[in-house]
Amino acid sequence: MNGYDQKAGISMNDNNKQLKLAFIGGGNNSAVGYVHFAASQLDNKFAVVAGAFSRDPNENSATAQRWGVSKQHLYNNWEELVEQEKDHVDAFVILTPTPHHIKVITKLLRANLPIICEKALVTGPTEVAEIEACYDKNKHFLAVTYNYSGYAMVRELKHLVKQGALGTIQKIHLEMPQEGFRRPPDIAGRSSMPQAWRLKDFEVPTICLDLGVHLHHLSTYLLEIEPTETIAQFTNHSQYPNLIDDVNMLLNYPNNIRGSMWMSKTAIGHRNGLQIRIYGDKGSARWFQLNPDELELNYNNGRREILDRAGQCEYANQFRYNRMKPGHPAGFVEAFSNLYSDIHMELSLFKAGERKNKDYVFGLEQASHGLNLFLAAKLSVISGSWEQIEV
Repeated sequence: MNGYDQKAGISMNDNNKQLKLAFIGGGNNSAVGYVHFAASQLDNKFAVVAGAFSRDPNENSATAQRWGVSKQHLYNNWEELVEQEKDHVDAFVILTPTPHHIKVITKLLRANLPIICEKALVTGPTEVAEIEACYDKNKHFLAVTYNYSGYAMVRELKHLVKQGALGTIQKIHLEMPQEGFRRPPDIAGRSSMPQAWRLKDFEVPTICLDLGVHLHHLSTYLLEIEPTETIAQFTNHSQYPNLIDDVNMLLNYPNNIRGSMWMSKTAIGHRNGLQIRIYGDKGSARWFQLNPDELELNYNNGRREILDRAGQCEYANQFRYNRMKPGHPAGFVEAFSNLYSDIHMELSLFKAGERKNKDYVFGLEQASHGLNLFLAAKLSVISGSWEQIEV
């Protein structure tokens, strides 16, 4: 038996078999590591059994100890982790900074190893092309963690849109204002300053990699279509010179749908003001992440409604969206766990040689569309005019 069979073998049946993960990055000093670990564990779908969590040996060791990963499956080098664990785990989770992703992704794809990757997938379309050169959708598993669509009432909203409850969709507006550059968050008594890589722009501005890809994903998830052209305004309002920290975009979609996106790192007073507003010819809906269990609906007969998980939900009434009864709001980690449960199903199907259904799990294609959108936005800032988005 290997060193973690007992831990990984808490299986109820083949369809719910606990799968084994190895983390690349994501240590105690990571911005995203702990939430990935917590979300993967919440529904007992995964076990984190190996890792190269941090370049800092002390942080690496401390993370393994905290998460119960044995020393024989702890590595100070991610390449060694891949070589030693490739036959023992079900997927590798990439949690290093985005500029480091391309090197890890291409190595894993060439070895035909399943990948779960923190967004953004890479820093721009040029790196997407590098991935496409070694990616085969028929033999590779690549999931990117766009976790905000895991919220129960966002999924209820998608259901309402598909059912035509709002009529023909005409407009969608998404925003994600944050204050982190002007007022770094205080976490456990310590100011959390921006990571060094977030203070540099790449082929696509880093704020688009950090926040924008979520807005793109949510628009695609809800509308099931991609925008076709955009015009944008990029601004610097922070103390970090030559860095884009505020983005406004107008968008055109097929079917005469119009939209907008706003993302900011300098909007004082907004911890994370993620908001979705969507308008049809029969009604509209609004969802605000700081009040995640409620969906505000308005109809063209004047009726107004607040729908929550205790209401007449047609989709969010499933057990997995109600781990705790309504009145106890399901938050960020639960939404992330919903996505990890979806990834578990997709990965299990993949390992069984079955076709993936991709209702909730998105990968290279979605990432490529999003990065093309933000490259078009960058070009529009230069040209001062609308730019077509490459498909």
